[in-house]
Amino acid sequence: METVQNFLTALSDLVWGPYMLILLVGTGCILSIMLRFINVRKLPAAIKLAFTPGSKTSGEGDISPFQALTTALSATVGTGNIAGVATAISLGGPGAIFWMWVCAFFGMATKYSEAVLAVKYRRHLPDGTICGGPMHYLTQGLGLKWLGFIFSFFGVLASFGIGNMAQSNSVALALHETFKVPPGVTGTVLAALTALVIIGGIRRIGSFTSKIVPFMAVFYIGFAAFILITNLAAIPSVLQLIITHAFTPCAAGGGFLGATVAQAIRFGFARGVFSNEAGLGSSPIAHAAARTDSPVRQGLIAMTEVFIDTLVICSMTAFVILLAPDVWQSGLQSSSLTARAFETFLPGLGKYVVSIGLCLFAYSTLVGWSYYGEECIEFLLGIKARIPYRVVFCLLVIVGAVQEVKIVWTFSDVTNGAMAIPNLVGLLGLSYVVYQETVHYFSGGEKQRD
Repeated sequence: METVQNFLTALSDLVWGPYMLILLVGTGCILSIMLRFINVRKLPAAIKLAFTPGSKTSGEGDISPFQALTTALSATVGTGNIAGVATAISLGGPGAIFWMWVCAFFGMATKYSEAVLAVKYRRHLPDGTICGGPMHYLTQGLGLKWLGFIFSFFGVLASFGIGNMAQSNSVALALHETFKVPPGVTGTVLAALTALVIIGGIRRIGSFTSKIVPFMAVFYIGFAAFILITNLAAIPSVLQLIITHAFTPCAAGGGFLGATVAQAIRFGFARGVFSNEAGLGSSPIAHAAARTDSPVRQGLIAMTEVFIDTLVICSMTAFVILLAPDVWQSGLQSSSLTARAFETFLPGLGKYVVSIGLCLFAYSTLVGWSYYGEECIEFLLGIKARIPYRVVFCLLVIVGAVQEVKIVWTFSDVTNGAMAIPNLVGLLGLSYVVYQETVHYFSGGEKQRD
């Protein structure tokens, strides 16, 4: 087992090395320039569209545009917002947060482009539902069906790993550490709750996520905002700390080993990508199911996903951690660091806030990723594979909860990277299509303009 772990670790380091991070962020840069920085110009309009549920829902689709957004957010807003941010700071120093912001800024253009292509190239299935995503725009847009198969194959594997067992394990650990709940009980209950939602397909998933995502976001953001507001005078110094160490090394102190600028960039980019998933090709699968007649309109809504996930939720986590110098320099990592920071400002309550938030985020990720994996396996094996997939998915929830899944996290890193490569080929190869759709929309080519 140790040999397998070492092999996967080496493969993960190769896949997620500097070239992949440059490719991901570089693709966002290219798309931002081509689209004349739509991630800045149209962000207010995008936010208005995203938070007006029920409006502008004409056109084909299985769920509302808002439900498509919350489904994508359910998978995107996960352990990375709590544990990932802490890891970025503990390994890359405060400056990593600045580079996470840079990653998110360009990632908005990537996410916009993914959703535009997903809606443009989506298709009908025999059961009347609509499906789309990288496997379809690679097939129909570029004529590279074999690349669509590769994306789907690794998408299924990633759904079992990062989208399933890794998440159920996080919930089991959090509940066991905080409330002493046996992992087996957690796994069984979590599997049952997951089955109740995913058995109804995308319509039930969309209905569920439209309720749980706003709730969990308000829950976590509310406590984080309270900490920030009550420590408002210290915010400028935290901001200065982030900007300073984005360009200068951060010295060792306490249990913190120090960090170079290269480490700040690497871990900021890496955790940013893992948090908002821009470029991985997962969330456009959800946006393809939106009830809309406009690829661009859904692309604008999708763009807010990165804004909410990274620039809001991740930033709030980072500020809470950095408000407590003795905590972020203690040598703690992952969710333990975040929990200690919240506990510092909310004694006796903070650890429960983080544990409950982690459970909600991980559970929502389970639900969202189940749909991604289902659409990928449908592309590979046909619509009849959906029910067996759901059964296997729910059983693996239990497996993940009761077993050590360090190897699963590493394996998931590899499969996520393997998904990203064909998706980036599709984005770059069809970038001019995105440009044309955008120009057509904003030049008045469609009836409704934003």
